[in-house]
Amino acid sequence: MTKHLLYGEIPLDLVPVPAGSVQVSPLMPGAESLEALEPESCDGLVMRAPPNTVERRHEIALALKALRVGAPLVVLALKDKGGSRLADELEAFGVEVSDQPRHHHRICTGTRPATLHGIDDAIEQGALRFVPELNLSSQPGLFSWDKFDIGSAVLIEVLPELHGRIGDFGCGYGLLSLAALRSAEVTAVTGYDLDRRAIAAARANIRDPRFKAVCIDLAAKGAGVSDLDAIVMNPPFHRAGIEDQNLGITLIGRAAEALRKGGVLWLTANRHLPYEAVLKARFRNVTTVTDTEGFKIVRALK
Repeated sequence: MTKHLLYGEIPLDLVPVPAGSVQVSPLMPGAESLEALEPESCDGLVMRAPPNTVERRHEIALALKALRVGAPLVVLALKDKGGSRLADELEAFGVEVSDQPRHHHRICTGTRPATLHGIDDAIEQGALRFVPELNLSSQPGLFSWDKFDIGSAVLIEVLPELHGRIGDFGCGYGLLSLAALRSAEVTAVTGYDLDRRAIAAARANIRDPRFKAVCIDLAAKGAGVSDLDAIVMNPPFHRAGIEDQNLGITLIGRAAEALRKGGVLWLTANRHLPYEAVLKARFRNVTTVTDTEGFKIVRALK
């Protein structure tokens, strides 16, 4: 039985995807894990490579390790999101590459060689690890993976002691969840993220029994609850490295659905992001608590 791997969302006008391909992107809840695949067990790959260099080399290395010798592969990326370096990176792993430009992408095709170079090093560099600057575990590819995000830090500074059941929407490696858990009045914190690497990092960082982490696409499905007492959120506004303000707007709507009446949303966002209209439409009281260092902190009462 053949097994073709699919990594990420592939523009259908760029590359055909074999029917029955198995999704392996960590950004797709429910996808198979590249790390768990047997070496040389898969028959082909179509990958939209991530923009972060260390992350991209890590994911390509894992995929190459899983492919059978001679298996066809197609790896593509936007020119300004790693595509211009893609052929060189694949060739450094030992892949003979044909590199074609199309619709602002670079599309690299080749086959899995018998001998791979530098695979173990790339996998080690991109793996989950302890980051001394954070005093937490994190992984390349996660948001602000190796330094404190200013927006989250500003929110933590003004966040009061919360109580009851808390949701952390887009929890990443758990920074805002840890802040929420400072209060003894908090009975439970659930971190939600669509990236299984973020879930693994948050679980490694937070041993408090009140905490659990759920891998889910909040924008598509919501949290599946409607009785949270508070939500903390630093919503993403990029998809595959490209700004998408609708993502944050959608997540604000999902937060409104998940809060009980009288529940409160604590939101940090870049100053320029136009969230006020959706906040005022979904919440009865919206207050900008602070506006500093390019970020606004909003308290919204349902």
